Formats: sequence, structure tokens, C-alpha cells
Amino acid sequence: MGYSAADEAFRADLRAFLEDHLAGEWKGLRGLGGPGRDHEALDERLEWNRFLAREGWTCVGWPTEHGGRGLSLWQQVIFHEEYARANAPATVNHLGEQLVGPTLLAFGTDAQRERFLGPILRVEELWAQGYSEPNAGSDLANVQTRARLSDDGSQWVVDGQKVWTSNAHFSQWVFVVARTEPGSQRHHGLSFLLVPLDQPGIEVRPIEQLTGGSEFNEVFFTGAVTDADLVVGEPGRGWGVAMGLLGFERGVSTLGQVVGFQRELAVVCERARANGAIDDPVLRDRLASLQAELSVMRSNGIRGLSAVSGGEDSAAGGGAGSIFKIVWANWHQRLGEVAMDVLGAEGLLQSPEAAAGTYELDELQRIFLFARADTIYGGSDEVQKNILAERVLGLPREPKGA
Repeated sequence: MGYSAADEAFRADLRAFLEDHLAGEWKGLRGLGGPGRDHEALDERLEWNRFLAREGWTCVGWPTEHGGRGLSLWQQVIFHEEYARANAPATVNHLGEQLVGPTLLAFGTDAQRERFLGPILRVEELWAQGYSEPNAGSDLANVQTRARLSDDGSQWVVDGQKVWTSNAHFSQWVFVVARTEPGSQRHHGLSFLLVPLDQPGIEVRPIEQLTGGSEFNEVFFTGAVTDADLVVGEPGRGWGVAMGLLGFERGVSTLGQVVGFQRELAVVCERARANGAIDDPVLRDRLASLQAELSVMRSNGIRGLSAVSGGEDSAAGGGAGSIFKIVWANWHQRLGEVAMDVLGAEGLLQSPEAAAGTYELDELQRIFLFARADTIYGGSDEVQKNILAERVLGLPREPKGA
């Protein structure tokens, strides 16, 4: 595909803005945050995020009547690519901006949009994701967290447990998939609730990861409450809303992720040149293969977005998202494995500059450790392959005679 003159002018303006402002007080934030590093400079990145909001650079794909810029699909791609290319710090309000906001625009009531979109746009309220449970991770339809209306019908009362709850330790709100129809099974009888986190009926326990941060949490609901009108879509029909949100999760920002992968690959190649590992022809071939695969990955991501923007059916769009998830997750794991081979025995040791009693990782070590989760979170490989088999290839859920 080719970008229009207007798109390229937009790219130039955005690139100049980032170059001008990722300097001075913000310069030290370059490269901070992101997967496995969400604990880095959280307060400073929040201030940067709010600065972007004041300058009109949050929620850029939202309609102008809701405070966004109303950017076209390809201008949104440009935004995420240029933001990643500038090595700008990871934003703090990704779940609100990229997931909750679009979900409310698609499924919410006018009152819900009026209440929540402004604070998301201004980065005044942060959001956590309450999907997975101990027995409902990739099998999300097995959700057991329950919610019932109070006797006077004014509130939902929530009981249960969520796990791997992104950002719950610093957010004010969480979107929760809960079972609201007693006796219902699988994707029937679920509701999509908006629940305030700061209340006595909620306990948040951070989960320490291999990389040292605690991006994810366990969240326990014991008689937690939220207003009766804070259900998105119809009660009992929340599965469609939950799946709609996951579609937004695999949207335009994924091409910015590819730019980040390119930077990580460059770091690995630079280290290989510095320590002589590049002289190994087998390792050099693996690095070259990763570069070629990354180029194909970007082209495939563009193809998937083109299918959606061209109005192809949801099965085609869903298939493209699943393919892209499988490809990038496995590519990133291979990058981590190559990174450790580049380090050799050095990869077994902590950085000599690390202070006593601290847990500091080399960049290549961090890539390797965090990438182990890539084929699990955001939809495991097995689930993505089932989606492709059922929705795209039209294969039966179970073999005949099983």
C-alpha cells in the first residue's frame, strides 16, 4: 500500500512533535515502560501521558465529537508506528484509550459515554482488565465470577476472583466479565460490568514476574458493588461485548509493536557484532531470518487491517487477528532465544552494575524471559488455532465420532 500526501504530511507533523518534546524533562523517559517493564517511571510516564492529552495526542482514532482526532485507519497506523519509532515511553492508559473507550463507543449508552470517555481522554481515570480467572484463562467462557442485582435493584454485587489482571494495582476502574444468570454455562448469561476498584469489597494482590515487575495482579471480589446502569450492553449478553473489546485489542497499535520488535532485533544484532557472536554463520543466518520474517509480519499486519477497512466479513478480520497473534508471539520467542545465544554464558549472570539486593536484567535477558509468556497471554496459540479452524476453515469443533 502507499500513503497519501495528506498521510505523509501528518507523519511529518507527528514526527516533529515527538522530536521536539521528547527532549529536556521528557528525554529520560525514552524507551521506558512496555511489556515486562510497566513498573518503570510510572508517575513520570503518567505525567507524559497527560501532557499528550493536553496537546490532543490521546485517543486519536476516536470521533471528534467525543474528543478524538477522528484519524483515518492508516493515520492511526502512522501514529503508532511513529510513536514507537521515536522510542517514546509506553503510555499508562492503554487499556482505557485502546480498549474501554472504543468498546463504549460501540456498545455503551449515551450516559456511559458521557461519564467515562472524558476522564479516559484526559488520562484522569485509569483502567484494568478483569477477564481471566484461575479456571478461565484461554477458556474465557468458563468465567465463574458472579454478579447479582441488590434487593432494591440499584447495584450489582460482585463475588469471585480474577487473575492476570493488568494494571489493577494503580487503576481506578476495572471492566469485569461476570456471570449474572444463575445456572448459565459457557458464553451464555455473562455481563460486561464497569466496577470501581477503590472500595472495601476488592483486594488487589500484585504478581511478581520473572522480569521483576508486577504488571499483573490477582483481584478478589467479596461483595463489591457497582451501579446497576454500569453494565455495557444487555445483561446476560456480555460475551459479544467482551469479544468486541478483544477485536480492538488487536487493532492498529499492533503495527507499532512491530516497530518495537525491529528495535529489539537491532539491539541483539549490535550486541552480536560487539562480542563477536556475529561471526558464527549459523547464528548470523538466524538473525537474517528474523529480519526477513519481521518484514513479512508487517506486510501481513497491513493485509489484515486492509481486509477490515475494506469491509470484509468478521470471520476474515478475526482470522487475520489470530494469524497475526500466532506469528508475532512465536517470532518474539525466537528472538529471545537468539538473544541468549548471542550472550552465551554471560546470559546466565546478572549485570555487574546491579546494586546489591536488586534484581536487574540485561535488555537481552529481559526479552528472553518476558517472551516466554507471549504465546499464552492475549489468547494462547492453541485458542488462536481453534479460532482459525472453526471460523475460517469451517472445521467442526470436534471430530466426528469423538
